[in-house]
Amino acid sequence: QVRLVESGGGLVQAGGSLRLSCAASGTIFSINAMAWYRQAPGKQRELVALVTSGGTTIYGSSVKGRFTISRDNAENAVYLQANNLKPEDTAIYFCKFVINTIASSAMDYWGKGTLVTVSS
Repeated sequence: QVRLVESGGGLVQAGGSLRLSCAASGTIFSINAMAWYRQAPGKQRELVALVTSGGTTIYGSSVKGRFTISRDNAENAVYLQANNLKPEDTAIYFCKFVINTIASSAMDYWGKGTLVTVSS
């Protein structure tokens, strides 16, 4: 019943910026952590950034200082502002919410991903 949809991916040149968005729809009682992960071809999925319900943020070392995660609780949305993009940032970016629904305990929900491609 809960669905997460990412948007904002695309093709950019090195040094450029993108703003990724993810919004949840469906029956939601509360959202705990919101996070962005990414996965490049042949690589394992890695944590990019996470924000707790209290606003505490965590960033992967490779993006710290370049990416910023933020959340809009009223819209059940999370954003990732990605600046100074590098070719090594190329990956499919997935959002993940930890959600309590009216019919279940807390569990992870994932979006299908949005592709970010950074050219040299």
